[in-house]
Amino acid sequence: MLIGEYKHNLDAKRRLAIPSKFRKELGEGAILTRGLDNCLFIFPSKFWAPFAEMLAGLSMAKQDTRAFARLFLSGATEVEFDSLGRVLVPEHLKKYADLKKSIVVAGLFNRLEIWDEERWNTYRANLEKNSDAIAEKLGELGIL
Repeated sequence: MLIGEYKHNLDAKRRLAIPSKFRKELGEGAILTRGLDNCLFIFPSKFWAPFAEMLAGLSMAKQDTRAFARLFLSGATEVEFDSLGRVLVPEHLKKYADLKKSIVVAGLFNRLEIWDEERWNTYRANLEKNSDAIAEKLGELGIL
């Protein structure tokens, strides 16, 4: 299970160390792609395949579904871990997520999210401030 929050640095060659706890769950390699809220997603292959199939199955007739599929699929790349447990972040994904040096790797059960630390701290503070309102909306949907 991919859970927890870790801080790491992106080096000058755009390599990011993935915590060993997460590497065990990811296996030999994974898929790195654009995420939502200007972060990056890393999916284990076992979760990527059904997700990508779902995206590929969306209606091509609707602009929103085409755009959503493009966001994830066109930027996706297979990544492998080097001997130090690092992955190479392609320039286009580094730019998309506005990654600087200090990075947060957050586990969210079936994927990892890669955030610039400053952006993550701002996002998390806002989320924590509004958690009661979010919980209420989920309760209205019967989720909580």
